Amino acid sequence: MKLIKLKDVMASTGLGRSTIYKYIEDGKFPKSVSLGCRAVAWVESEIQDWILERIEERDLQS
Repeated sequence: MKLIKLKDVMASTGLGRSTIYKYIEDGKFPKSVSLGCRAVAWVESEIQDWILERIEERDLQS
């Protein structure tokens, strides 16, 4: 299991910081993992799965 930082999540998804945190708040995005006092990261496979779900949703609408 690999953890990735916010910068990498933003690069992978194309989403901005505030959008990512809003989606988390709304239950629409994987939650971060606390690494300490002011550090968080995300499980890379959860982010990849979230991206694949968006692709599947797109393909179902076609």
